[in-house]
Amino acid sequence: MNHAEAPFTMKPRNSPLNSADSEHTSGTIDPISEEIVQPQTPPDMQWIPGGTFRMGSADYYPEERPVHEVTVDGFWIDRYQVTNDKFARFVAETGFVTVAERPPNPEDFPGAPPENLVAGSMVFQKRTGPVDLRNYTNWWAWVPGASWRHPQGPGSSLQGLADHPAVHVAYEDVEAYTRWAGKELPTEAEWEFAARGGLDGAKFTWGSEEYPDGKAMANWWQGEFPWQNLLTDGHERTSPVGAFPPNGYGLYDMAGNVWEWTSDWYEPRGAAPTVKSCCMGSVNPRVVSPEKSFDGRQPQFRIPRRVVKGGSHLCAPNYCLRYRPAARQPQMIDTGMGHIGFRCILRAQHV
Repeated sequence: MNHAEAPFTMKPRNSPLNSADSEHTSGTIDPISEEIVQPQTPPDMQWIPGGTFRMGSADYYPEERPVHEVTVDGFWIDRYQVTNDKFARFVAETGFVTVAERPPNPEDFPGAPPENLVAGSMVFQKRTGPVDLRNYTNWWAWVPGASWRHPQGPGSSLQGLADHPAVHVAYEDVEAYTRWAGKELPTEAEWEFAARGGLDGAKFTWGSEEYPDGKAMANWWQGEFPWQNLLTDGHERTSPVGAFPPNGYGLYDMAGNVWEWTSDWYEPRGAAPTVKSCCMGSVNPRVVSPEKSFDGRQPQFRIPRRVVKGGSHLCAPNYCLRYRPAARQPQMIDTGMGHIGFRCILRAQHV
């Protein structure tokens, strides 16, 4: 069976929502009145009822296989990716300095040219014609001075980008933000369950058609990457959060715009798991050691990698058809980039 063509409703663990805009959980019982007490929904968050779904895809990239059944508990998740405005408030209150704003440790990058060991980040470089897609250095460059404040490098700013997702954030940065906000990052399984919006097995977060009724549903690269962007969706780079329709759970930008960090260590999938659990198929960060997430193709870099999900505005059908809920990529924890951001969750027991 082609799962992308046969979506079905996920099996809920808790009572389903009446609508995507519901602001209540399944609640608890007041011991005196014996009435259901609904906890207050955190601002700009959406309750996702727990359930069982088919995680991964057999139709696209090897790292998404095998398709396997996973069960997650209910949780709240941010409706939007964390914006520059919100990240700026965090920095203003804490004085936090992001990884991109600090010079790299030379011991972590043996053999790296000294001129590269300065504060900065990876910035996309649009090309004027076709390039070898096997070499990412044809469109990514380390730019000194690039950071969340200066997303395109020195001379760029956040003017007009307050409601765009914060980028150039490494894993340490997003962990610091979640602690400040009193939240957490989702596991890969939680993120994918939420992204599917109730459509288990669908290719995209909105269904199985890329352009339903001819409409762009997310911010991705239309045309030949990395030189010809037709701008069918109207955005050359990132877009304001919420610029495209939400999925079935009322969540915005769960496909495209920017990749999103999850809490799971990255590890290529092997045989299908035999036990159902909330963490099978995404790597359980409490069990798997970070050493297993190293990139065997670059043994000189002993930097663990976490899973990022959702694709970005740089994903293109001719190179990276990953603006899909099943898609997953590894990302070194010490490296932010101009197409990676995040959103947070709250688990029910923490509210």
